[in-house]
Amino acid sequence: MFYKLLIVAFLAVSLYGTPSDGQKKKETLLSEKVSQMMEWASKRAVIRLNGEKFRRLIRAPPRNYSVIIMFTALQPQRQCGVCKQADEEYQILANSWRYSSAFTNRIFFAMVDFDEGSDVFQMLNMNSAPTFINFPAKGKPKKADTYELQVRGFAAEQLARWVADRTDVHIRVIRPPNYAGPLMLGLLLAFIGSLAYLRRNNLEFLFNKNVWAFSALSFVLIMTSGQMWNHIRGPPYAHKNPNSGQVSYIHGSSQAQFVAETHIVLLFNAAVTLGMVLLHEAATSDLDIGKRKIMCVAGIGLVVLFFSWLLSIFRAKYHGYPYSFLFG
Repeated sequence: MFYKLLIVAFLAVSLYGTPSDGQKKKETLLSEKVSQMMEWASKRAVIRLNGEKFRRLIRAPPRNYSVIIMFTALQPQRQCGVCKQADEEYQILANSWRYSSAFTNRIFFAMVDFDEGSDVFQMLNMNSAPTFINFPAKGKPKKADTYELQVRGFAAEQLARWVADRTDVHIRVIRPPNYAGPLMLGLLLAFIGSLAYLRRNNLEFLFNKNVWAFSALSFVLIMTSGQMWNHIRGPPYAHKNPNSGQVSYIHGSSQAQFVAETHIVLLFNAAVTLGMVLLHEAATSDLDIGKRKIMCVAGIGLVVLFFSWLLSIFRAKYHGYPYSFLFG
């Protein structure tokens, strides 16, 4: 009987002791991971990962911390201008978190460059950059854990809102002081003041209706082309596919746009406006009939050509739009 009890006790110790050892190993491994991540984060706000580090610290359990990773292609030969712009905003966000009083090991910011971790891109079936993905502390990334860059832009403030939604970590973005804007404004005001002072005895140009009309028209064209949307959302200038190298200047969705797209729309609207002005001048000016005919033909050509291009852009963004002009 004694031997039976001894065997039962031995089996109980064995069965309940093994998980305890496994749990200790798990806790030790997790502690080592956190210590490693904290050490790297203390040196650099954005931790650079390669394939081996990604598999060991992100993919392999255990992990009780979230990691925001920017997948990018920053090497000059990749010619990814958008990646450089996104990296600047990402660094601002990561530094805002790293040097905030609320900094903890709940979340880390990292980066995988294509030339340093192409195997990671292949592992995740990724074919575009930059891309932001949140790897949560528990479970695998869901659809919402991939940042909608084309819709929301890559401004640090927009990224911070997304991070708060996915991790419940609120980051107050602190930008380094930028004196370029105030300096340019000061120079502009100084130039205008100097010009007004030099021509203080002849200020008739301030009452020139053509000057005010051109200024007002320029302001309207800038605003209607989407410049304010760019200022608020901070979209990329264009998008380049790192695999094919193809550059897209027009966004395919009606909910987003590129900076280059606003420049194109601004140019086309300005050309249509110029055509309308030429048609008006051809009908009302005192020039000879030959010059007025040339102005009329040029005005019609500008309106027809560039309005057709505008319709083409509209059709590309609003799929199913049935109308077109010259270009189907």
